[in-house]
Amino acid sequence: MSSPGEARVAPAPEGDLPPEWETDEERMAFLFSAFKQSREVNATEWDSKMGFWSELVLKCGRRRGGIRTCLRELQQAFERRGSVPLGLGTVLRELLRRGKLQRESDFMASVDSSWISWGVGVFILKPLKWTLSSVLGDSKMPEEEEVLIYVEILKEKAEEVYNLYQNSTLSSHPVVGLSELRSLCTSICPDEQTFCLVLLQLQKEKRVTVLEQNGNKIMKFARGLHAKVSPVNDVDIGVYQLMQSEQLLSQKVESLAQEAERCKEEARSACKAGKKQLALRSLKSRKRVERRIAELHSKLDVVQGILDRIYASQTDQMVFNAYQAGLGALKLSMKDVTVEKAENLVDQIQELCDTQEDVTQTLAGVAVNGSEADTEELEKELDSLLMDSSKDLPDLPSVPQKPLSPASVVLPSFSDAELEAELEKLTLSDGGLAQKTDLNASEPQRALELQLQ
Repeated sequence: MSSPGEARVAPAPEGDLPPEWETDEERMAFLFSAFKQSREVNATEWDSKMGFWSELVLKCGRRRGGIRTCLRELQQAFERRGSVPLGLGTVLRELLRRGKLQRESDFMASVDSSWISWGVGVFILKPLKWTLSSVLGDSKMPEEEEVLIYVEILKEKAEEVYNLYQNSTLSSHPVVGLSELRSLCTSICPDEQTFCLVLLQLQKEKRVTVLEQNGNKIMKFARGLHAKVSPVNDVDIGVYQLMQSEQLLSQKVESLAQEAERCKEEARSACKAGKKQLALRSLKSRKRVERRIAELHSKLDVVQGILDRIYASQTDQMVFNAYQAGLGALKLSMKDVTVEKAENLVDQIQELCDTQEDVTQTLAGVAVNGSEADTEELEKELDSLLMDSSKDLPDLPSVPQKPLSPASVVLPSFSDAELEAELEKLTLSDGGLAQKTDLNASEPQRALELQLQ
């Protein structure tokens, strides 16, 4: 099995590293040192170092976009000035315990599949390692070359592949070949190991099933976001064989079309060279090829017609199931409802409405504390009150017809001596020199205002 640590891994970019990576030598010396044998010796330092490296390891995996890693690869990625972290093995063991990482061998063993090798040689199973892993569990320190899987990243990629298939033209077929699916998922799964692990994850989630038919692996996806895939049946195999026949016929028609065009060019060249017999033979060959193309087109139409009918029948089956489910729900909702009960209920409602109408009319016809005579007396009393109120109005003068002219205001005359004396009184009473100055500035006006008041 190829290991992700075989090639030299580039160091992690500075942007992915914490600020103290280049500035705090004391801190980095502590982080690059090995863990104490027991956490109880100094739990605070142990947790601090574990939190730092755990976050950095998971962040490194997400940045690289890969789902496989190993201890040696991480040591190369976090190398600093010729030194590697001595406690990475302990960190990986802790992440295995938390379920953030998983051994690749354990993951493959957890998938119930008879096609786990995929026939492409990317996985070589090691039963001895499986046995040791199952006995020791995740407490065993991972080896330098042992492949580990980022669990969350694997699940995310599996979801991306599933959504990509559902939104592609391949989803119109009930089954798809492994090679077609591989071509579709190149952007998500750049290498074959990632592609295989993603499909194993989808099979583990019961959203994909695989069957090998005549050396070819047939993939069948679940329909719907939350549906579980059904096993590959005879109909799926038949559809896949029809799809293969359609593909082969299309390729043969394309090849014969190219051959017919070649015969036509040969006839044209021979005619230009004056080789009439050769040109005729080329044209005859072209005619034979065109007859074969017509025959293949007829067969291709039949195959495509069968496929269309199968797809239509699948749609009809889906609609039938929907109708059946709707019928069952309608029966449950109408379980206790009958025509007799409905008629009885309507009659009761009508009877209650009639009773309510009678009660309303009865209550509206009742006079409260009196009769029509009382009403006439009240109206007479109201008329008398209106007459009394008209007598109490005061006699007001008539409104003048001509507009009123403003009355002229005659201002009293004052002598200068009187104004001077009044000013002196105001100045002494207020006790302010500033007020005296202000009053001197407007003596006639102030005197006039005082007089008016």
